[in-house]
Amino acid sequence: MAETRDTWRELIRQTADYLAILRDGGFAYVEGKVEPIVLPTAQAPSGRRTAGPARPAPSPLSVEQREALKAALTDPYAHLAGPGRGAPPLPARPPSAPRAVQATPPSTKLVTLRDRAEGTKVIAAANDLDRLRYLVSGCQMCGLAAGRTLAVPGEGNPKAGLMFIGEGPGYHEDVQGKPFVGRAGALLTQMIQAMGLQRVDVFITNIVKCRPPGNRDPEPDEIKACEPYLKRQIELIRPRVICALGRIAIQGLLRDTTPITKLRGNWRTYQGIPLMPTFHPAYLLRNPAEKRAAWEDLKAVMAKLAGQT
Repeated sequence: MAETRDTWRELIRQTADYLAILRDGGFAYVEGKVEPIVLPTAQAPSGRRTAGPARPAPSPLSVEQREALKAALTDPYAHLAGPGRGAPPLPARPPSAPRAVQATPPSTKLVTLRDRAEGTKVIAAANDLDRLRYLVSGCQMCGLAAGRTLAVPGEGNPKAGLMFIGEGPGYHEDVQGKPFVGRAGALLTQMIQAMGLQRVDVFITNIVKCRPPGNRDPEPDEIKACEPYLKRQIELIRPRVICALGRIAIQGLLRDTTPITKLRGNWRTYQGIPLMPTFHPAYLLRNPAEKRAAWEDLKAVMAKLAGQT
């Protein structure tokens, strides 16, 4: 009976160890070494076993494998620096290491809070749109990277007075790597021309830079992961007015779940810049009767750009 109890306790402890590894991205970076995380048990005064502080277990990895993991965790964006400078691939699970986690491919790897923090620093340091576009093209900050054909950073005038922000790339955008190139894109082009502008005069981008599978709505975590790119684009371009297109873009930027029918047409601000919410061109294709309301929103944008409001 005692042996059975001890066996179950050991299984529970191993399960806790495994969950801790998953929770923390797989490995801990402690005192210059990368080790699997283990939550050892400690003997409580009452005689019951309780979880003690996390500390690394003896590593089943070779020196080379530890260095590969150290490079990958220390600089998750190293592979963007060019040929020959990328971090070595993560090692596969050694046969004799029951607690080492199988490394996942770059496109499906677990993204830790450390990855996000380091990535945000790299994005904030980008000093021009070309550098930012380069970072977007190799981004692994969320799960959308696994299914994309091409990332869609955005395009247009780097000194545009007007920025359009849509929801996310669709099929045509994913294939071409450009924003708003399908039917909705053709309508957006007509809307821009009706304002007396051309596409080259404005900047067009999306709240997420990769196509969600099946054109589903982006998840909040995906929007959050992509937002540093958008914020840096705005900082570099410094538009006078932002026009947010569609429910996902509007609610994601404003952190407001109010229905779009109540949000559109009312000035808000994002990053200190006047923002006009309006309907997405794809919605207008399905609901032509709303084009009049969208045109009123665009006229308000024109007046703002002309300094009349």
